[in-house]
Amino acid sequence: MIVLSTAVFLPLLAAALLAVPRLPARWIWTAASAADLALVVIMWVRYDGGIGHEERLRWIPSLGAGYHVGVDGLSLPLIALTAVLFLACAVYSLNQPERPRTYAALFLFLQTVSTGLFAALDLLLFFVFFDLSIVGMYFVIVGWGHGDRARSALTFFLYTFLGSLALLLGFIGLYLGGYPRTFDIVELTARPPQAGALVLLAVGVGLAVKTPTVPFHTWLPPAHTDAPAAGSAVLAGVLLKMGTYGFARIAMPLLPGPWRQYAWVIIVVGVAGVLYGALVALAQQNIKRLIAYTSVNHMGYIVLALGAAGLAAGETGARRLAVTGAVTQMVSHGLVTGALFLLTGVLWDRARSYDLDRFGGIAATARTFTLMTAVAVFASLGLPGLSGFIAEFQIFAGVIGTGVPGAVVAGALSVAGILIIAALLLRMLQKAFLGPPGELRVSEAVPRETASIAPLLVLSLAIGLAPRWLLDLVEPFSAALVTLVSR
Repeated sequence: MIVLSTAVFLPLLAAALLAVPRLPARWIWTAASAADLALVVIMWVRYDGGIGHEERLRWIPSLGAGYHVGVDGLSLPLIALTAVLFLACAVYSLNQPERPRTYAALFLFLQTVSTGLFAALDLLLFFVFFDLSIVGMYFVIVGWGHGDRARSALTFFLYTFLGSLALLLGFIGLYLGGYPRTFDIVELTARPPQAGALVLLAVGVGLAVKTPTVPFHTWLPPAHTDAPAAGSAVLAGVLLKMGTYGFARIAMPLLPGPWRQYAWVIIVVGVAGVLYGALVALAQQNIKRLIAYTSVNHMGYIVLALGAAGLAAGETGARRLAVTGAVTQMVSHGLVTGALFLLTGVLWDRARSYDLDRFGGIAATARTFTLMTAVAVFASLGLPGLSGFIAEFQIFAGVIGTGVPGAVVAGALSVAGILIIAALLLRMLQKAFLGPPGELRVSEAVPRETASIAPLLVLSLAIGLAPRWLLDLVEPFSAALVTLVSR
């Protein structure tokens, strides 16, 4: 049974179904996303290690490119995250009043390209899905955003499309350096291409723009601020992971020599993202922009961990732990930041503002909404018992545990990012929710809002309290990746 391909293309089929007049677009979107999540659960239960649910079809044999998909301990958690977040966005958007049919079709399209990218085991197939995700999100921002949405959408498109062009050049370099020449990731992993620093630079820049890492992050805050809530949740929760996923799936195993050679550059970039994202977020009065900059901070932890995994002199067990932490952070950030952006959507729906100075005393009028926000805030700052702690503890233990003096310093510096994030998020919570009444009032979350946001936080709690069900899946991949990058 081709469960994986069905999971990839079912949302696209539902999007095509929306062309039929009078069909209930919102409910078709929700039903398709729920069915997709059920398929992912089936894949998770049936997965038994290695590359599972693998499928191959001839596509462009003259180029050595094919439709090759499969899942492992890296891709399966991210495919599951994609299914959960898109279902949450479908439930959240059940009252979408403006062109709901087109809105639902775009999100279903985005779900297909996101799931397809995480399943792709062919560079050309990966690139196709990578580029299509840019197109889909552009139309979501420009069509249903607010503020200066046209400018923000254009900035997002130009930045990320430029990054995709750099990525394409890097993929061509990998193709030309391979023998035999192929775009198949599995074959290239078994016999890494003879490619050097320029190819890593091209691949790295393309993925860094998508992640985004400093200094390629400037498209992110306006895109998040002006996107609709569901668009921001998908952008932060799923699309940003395409960059970090690409580092672990493509850059590290296919370019192990250059990755080891420039591991310190990658570590420095990661630390810069951690500290810059936290410090700039601290200065924000726009709640949504504040959360956007925390994403720069959290993505920095992932880049730091993957860089540390490339330190040939580092202790092997610690490097594996760093990779496991990076993958866990991808999942945790998707759940928690996705929830935070949906929560900011509640603020916009009620008050048409994200201005922190204009809110106050929300806890008195919206207790459920306040509780969900508090849980999301504590998960984001890494409170024990929630997913953020599991992820960040593994990253810091792995980076510092390598025993390499420079990595120890980088890990210690990055701990400051947690302190700054804790300060700014708690300040936001105190001022907007627990302080005296503000100019703008916020009413209680309605059932569809609670039904979409609460499950994301429950999953964060499940990872925080009992993470083995996730870590047992990720750890074999981490061990394999460290072995590949060490050869």
